[in-house]
Amino acid sequence: MEREVRVRFAPSPTGPLHIGGVRTALYNYLLARKLGGKMLLRIEDTDQNRFVPGAEEYIRQSLEWCGIELDESPWVGGPHAPYRQSERKPMYMQYAQQLLDSGHAYYAFDTPEELDALRARLTAAKVPNPQYNSITRSQMRNSLTLPEDEVKQLLDSGTPYVIRLKVPRKEEVRFNDLIRGWVVVHSSAIDDKVLMKSDGMPTYHLANIVDDHLMEITHVIRGEEWLPSAPLHVLLYRYFGWESTMPQFAHLPLLLKPDGTGKLSKRDGDRLGFPVFPLEWHGVDAETGQPTVSSGYREGGYLPEAFINFLAFLGWNPGTQQELFTMQELIEAFTIERVSKSPARFDQNKVRWYNEQYLRAKPDAELAQYLVTELNEQGIGVDYPADKLEQIAGLVKERATFSADLAREAQLFFERPSSYDQQVISKKWNAQVAGGLTEFAKALPAATDTTPDGIKALLTQVLEQQGIKIGQVLQALRVTVTGASAGPDLMHIMSILGPQETAERIELAVSQLPA
Repeated sequence: MEREVRVRFAPSPTGPLHIGGVRTALYNYLLARKLGGKMLLRIEDTDQNRFVPGAEEYIRQSLEWCGIELDESPWVGGPHAPYRQSERKPMYMQYAQQLLDSGHAYYAFDTPEELDALRARLTAAKVPNPQYNSITRSQMRNSLTLPEDEVKQLLDSGTPYVIRLKVPRKEEVRFNDLIRGWVVVHSSAIDDKVLMKSDGMPTYHLANIVDDHLMEITHVIRGEEWLPSAPLHVLLYRYFGWESTMPQFAHLPLLLKPDGTGKLSKRDGDRLGFPVFPLEWHGVDAETGQPTVSSGYREGGYLPEAFINFLAFLGWNPGTQQELFTMQELIEAFTIERVSKSPARFDQNKVRWYNEQYLRAKPDAELAQYLVTELNEQGIGVDYPADKLEQIAGLVKERATFSADLAREAQLFFERPSSYDQQVISKKWNAQVAGGLTEFAKALPAATDTTPDGIKALLTQVLEQQGIKIGQVLQALRVTVTGASAGPDLMHIMSILGPQETAERIELAVSQLPA
């Protein structure tokens, strides 16, 4: 019987969720939904020293904003609860004991000073990567080197200890990564990792393997930084006797800085001028203790669907020319086989482009709601009927990247100009233009056709009577109506403003500008 596909996203609550983590969650989600499986979230909080208050809630809100739905989590529950590793603490010791009993793990009683001395000896001997491993463990205080009665005495007396994995000295560890193909590592390159810490908490390595097994995880999709740990995890599956149900591994490519020089980190965000977090994060500076604020895509005006579409393409492509995908389309198109091994370079201009496409594709009625919200926040009153607001939103959207841009571009409809573009005035304004526009303003209130075409026809007619070509006055007319030299289609602007308001703006400008 074929197993149900079950994937997990397992963040640590040590701060805000980096966009690399969001991408990992997204790829897990897409695979699960594509294959009709389940998406789990597990909070990996075994390192209590790094726990940051508010980080777990931040993770929850971030995934909700992105539209990544969880089937099982600390918040929705599920058949494998609890989903916080700190709440699962009592069960891990029995699995560590299983490895001790089978000879695949051992007690280590080394003090911090003894471990420092080991590192110093190895460094002095020019050992390239000092490790506690199959060679050096014979020089240390552990249950492999000490007499059995001394080990029992140390345990009975409460001497602090850790439990380490006993890695074989000469063995090849192999696994087939879904993205990178076969990975082969010699066991001499793997150190005897700590599985249980002296405080009784499991390390990531033990808790991760045990939980993935108990939660019946079939695919582990995670960042490339975990690739060096994968051989160790394969050994753990083998020693527990779980190799036949071991999940398939897929290690995602790194996200690089825009210039390609190194991994995009949490510290790169505002320093490089763009967010690296989905939501704004309010934290505390570790050195000064002062409050800090890191920008987020949501607060920056990005739409979640644009953000997700952009992230999906950071390391994956559909093999077609299509760039714009709904979440459902991403699910249908996604395959692990099309995830690249090569690092993906972050391009802030591209995410802005995605936002433009999604914003402009929204119905004008929805954009009108954004517009009203933004204007209200700026204290600008809105007295246009709904149909006019939709027309305004439709007119200015082609000049907008973010919803806030709608209000900036549309401000001319809600506030008369307080100044006029002087470059245009100095080049295009003269007595003849002023006279022609004055006649046009007089004719406007009686206009019967107030569509853009009707307004243009009236303007042309009035100017012909004055012996003026329309090209002579268009820029000056725009300045009298809007104050600016560029903007949305002028005839549409005047049609929306209406004949009376347009006429009054022209007359006001003529009275203020030198003839």
